[in-house]
Amino acid sequence: MAWREQVARERRAAFRDEEYWGRPVPAFGDPDARILVVGLAPAAHGANRTGRMFTGDRSGDWLYGGLHRAGLANQPDSVRRGDGLALRDVLVTAAVRCAPPANKPTPAERDACRPWLEAELDLLEQIRVFVTLGSFAYDQTLRILGSRGVGLPRPRPRFGHLREVALGDGRAVLASYHPSQQNTFTGKLTEAMFDRVWARARELAPG
Repeated sequence: MAWREQVARERRAAFRDEEYWGRPVPAFGDPDARILVVGLAPAAHGANRTGRMFTGDRSGDWLYGGLHRAGLANQPDSVRRGDGLALRDVLVTAAVRCAPPANKPTPAERDACRPWLEAELDLLEQIRVFVTLGSFAYDQTLRILGSRGVGLPRPRPRFGHLREVALGDGRAVLASYHPSQQNTFTGKLTEAMFDRVWARARELAPG
């Protein structure tokens, strides 16, 4: 929390004239969504600056660009709150709600933010597929679902891109590499690979 607020006070030079959000970031999207996207945490100068999940950084460019190509977003760009972006059948959230140092949440941060994700699961009655971006979100999503009595395969499948986990209640978890620069700049995650995630998500959550 202290680091999140320090970043918001000191700002990056490119955004020195902007007022940072600097608070926990809420979920964004369609409250009747059948697809729940679970990310890692707000980026220090992305969502922590703009106040909207995956907004204002390259990861967001990849996420919303992919959703737009799949017909799940009305535009490919996510620059700031109020820019006209709307999602259809998708809600975007994160395992951790505050920007962590080095983008690496601690177990304590993960556990402190868990009730917020749990509360969203209680409210989102239409979810059919959980798309988890990265291993941190994948592990936390399965951890929470397992604790809620949702049947999981044994042994629990390890994280992998396009890993699909059938849940005992008929829903599914679909894993993807996170669209971070570390993955997209190196070619570990390509646009074609990311598009396959959303195509499969739509198959798992028809509407």
